[in-house]
This record gives sequence, structure tokens and C-alpha cells, in this order.
Amino acid sequence: MFHLKNSSFGATANNERLEYLGDAVLGAVVADILYEHFSNKHEGFLTVLRSRLVKRETLNRLASDIGLSEMVEHYGVSSTAHNSYMCGNAFEALVGAIYLDRGYSYCVRFIRNRVFADYLDIDEVASLENNFKSRLIEWCQKRHLDYSYDVVCEKCEDGSNTTVFVSELYIEGFRCGYGEGYTKKESQQNASKSALEKLNVDKDLYSAIIKKNSEKVVPET
Repeated sequence: MFHLKNSSFGATANNERLEYLGDAVLGAVVADILYEHFSNKHEGFLTVLRSRLVKRETLNRLASDIGLSEMVEHYGVSSTAHNSYMCGNAFEALVGAIYLDRGYSYCVRFIRNRVFADYLDIDEVASLENNFKSRLIEWCQKRHLDYSYDVVCEKCEDGSNTTVFVSELYIEGFRCGYGEGYTKKESQQNASKSALEKLNVDKDLYSAIIKKNSEKVVPET
């Protein structure tokens, strides 16, 4: 399989059309599987879980687990460069190729019986709460705390054109979290995770935040 940094190398040598098709097919297949597997769950639950299962990080890992990453031929980009999402794209291209060759029903069986059954436990994924930003916001709102995310810089990884975003999280003016990511959203998630872990062990920081919040002047009504 090929993944080219620039599509100008020629339509016959890259997988962009297969990736496009595979992305759409994979979304439908996963929705089908979840609808059947979680027959009593509401639409919101299914939507969030599907997003977790088809997000780029998950597809990158699955591609590596099934050995697909070792078969990807690439040009002009490091196989570890997250900005390319090369392995996840290759996984989508594989699904697109299977769909063209064997049809939709076979794709469902492949994902359910060969991928999820062996490499990804959807019940375990469903039980994980990994939306750290939502948890952090909920934590702050319950305590009536002010918070803000600042994207402090963008930088490039050494030896590549991959952009890395750096975010800091402030609660009541205290710097509580730091995170890096290949998107602003990912960096904010990592900053939220960092803050939750820090607040869980740093009792002095927690006390200082609560104290500052209690000293706010409440407007007269």
C-alpha cells in the first residue's frame, strides 16, 4: 500500500480515494455494530462511542496491531509523524478496498470478528471515561470556579513539518495543567488530564484555588 505526502505523485500510486471511501464505510459499519451490540443505549452514548472507535489515534493503533503499518510504503514523511496519520489512513484504505472487493456485509464481519474481537474490546472502551476536558469543566462548574485554556505556542517536531500545539490550563488564575498535542483539541485534552492528576495529589494547590474563589466579591442584588 502507498501513502504519498503529495498527491501530485499520481492518482494510481496513492490511497486517497480509498481512504475517503473507507472512512465513510467504517463509520457506517461501526454504527451498525454498536446499534446491535448496545441495543438499550441511547443515541448520545452510541455517537460518543463511535467517535472514540473511529478517531485517528484508535485507527493508528489498530493498523499497528494488525501489522498493517509494516506494509505501508511511504515517501517523504516519517512513519512516526502524527500529522500524517499514515497508519490510520492506511486502515481506512484497507476498509475501502475490502468494501469494493467483498461488499458491505463482509466489511461488517471483518471489523466485528477480525478487528474488534481480537484487538479492541468495545465494552471496555465504552466503560472508559477519557474526555478529560469535559470532566475538568464539570469539576470546575460544580465548584463555581473560573477556568481558561490558552494555546501558548505552536512548534514543529525536530526533523519534520509536524505542528505540535501547546496548551496551558488555568483555574482561578493558577496554572494547573500543561498539554501538547497534534491538534488544539488534543493539547487541551492533555492539559485537562494533567490538571486532574495534579489536583488529585497537590492539596496545597487545591486549597489555594478554593480560597481564592471564596474571596471573590459577590455583586449585590
